[in-house]
Amino acid sequence: MKLMVDARYTRIGFHDGISRYTASLLGALKTLIDTGDEAAADLDLTMIISDERQLDMLPDLPHVKICSPTGPLEPTASLQLNKYAPDVVFSPMQTIGSTGRKFKLILTLHDLIYYSHPTPPGFLPAPVRVGWRLFHKTYTPQRFLLNHGDAVVTVSESTASLIREHELTTKPLFVVPNAPQPGSVVSRQTALERATTREEQPVKHLVYMGSFMPYKNVETLLLAMRSLPDYRLHLLSKMPPQRLVQLTDERLIGENVEVHNGVSDEEYQQLLRQAHALVTASREEGYGLPVVEAQAAGCPAVISDIPIFREIAPHAVFAPVDGAPEAHAADWVKAIRSLEDTAVRERVIIDGLSDVRRYSW
Repeated sequence: MKLMVDARYTRIGFHDGISRYTASLLGALKTLIDTGDEAAADLDLTMIISDERQLDMLPDLPHVKICSPTGPLEPTASLQLNKYAPDVVFSPMQTIGSTGRKFKLILTLHDLIYYSHPTPPGFLPAPVRVGWRLFHKTYTPQRFLLNHGDAVVTVSESTASLIREHELTTKPLFVVPNAPQPGSVVSRQTALERATTREEQPVKHLVYMGSFMPYKNVETLLLAMRSLPDYRLHLLSKMPPQRLVQLTDERLIGENVEVHNGVSDEEYQQLLRQAHALVTASREEGYGLPVVEAQAAGCPAVISDIPIFREIAPHAVFAPVDGAPEAHAADWVKAIRSLEDTAVRERVIIDGLSDVRRYSW
């Protein structure tokens, strides 16, 4: 079977959620092929890119280059792919141009967040951002796109339930969850040794990995830091300049908050090894890969009490996020400090390793 995987949403220089999802699935498929796994015995795998620089973030696999997924030629994407005669094309998004295709098409819908939080990612071109807002005003365009594929994938049972509830597709629906990177899940002994080392540090470190869009609710974390003077919060992801100005003007970024504005994978793993906890107060998620990555490293997770996090990390420490950010800052302080109890901390770490072992790319 000739399988082509659309890797055109791979970011250049660093991964975001969809970029890492694509690269990780491709890496797992490559491993199956390289090890002679029976499941990949007849698999002919090719990546689809739109920029040669994307190859730096992807496994070493054959590739073809077509138009940008956010450019004016995207409606012709399938016509461009027909000449390579794929049997199946897997897209990590649902917006690939499907007109005139001569192959089976698997589409992916990661979440429905932007129906309740319609602000588009800032890195998209202005015309795409306008279209994004219009697209999410009704479910009709989503149904149109998903029903133009042959099957639909999503990343969690929580999102699958919402897709069924809103009757977004008549096509077969499958859950293909995110997972920690191969080899990243530490042993129980290593996890507990790291915890002991962390407790010897004079300052306890907290890490946040994620965007700074409003629904991520980072304000709750920043307000909690006012009551955690013996802690330091590391904001790891790239932050848009206007968002940094906003949070600074609102006096939310205190002396015990460090804005990294992007870190390498190696730096990220090092910070997880040193951290008292990973924290995220997001109000909605499609999956929440940083939570799983933290658990895999033996780092406890203090996270929002929302359905998707209850699904993927049932043994984390939970805190509420309903209402305004200031409504629950004290609850977050209490949840974070609960890990200062050795018995609680060790239980959360050990059970977190059990949570994460359920998932594999």
